[in-house]
Amino acid sequence: MSEHVPGSMDTRAQEKTFNSFLRMVTWGAVIAVLVLIVMALADA
Repeated sequence: MSEHVPGSMDTRAQEKTFNSFLRMVTWGAVIAVLVLIVMALADA
């Protein structure tokens, strides 16, 4: 078994997954805020 060399791991897959997660959370937050605004306006 070879020794691990710090900094040699390919992290492109993790970065892609993390960016997708951030995009999903951002869109989820925007949609939630919009739903709350619509609900507040519908009650007015």
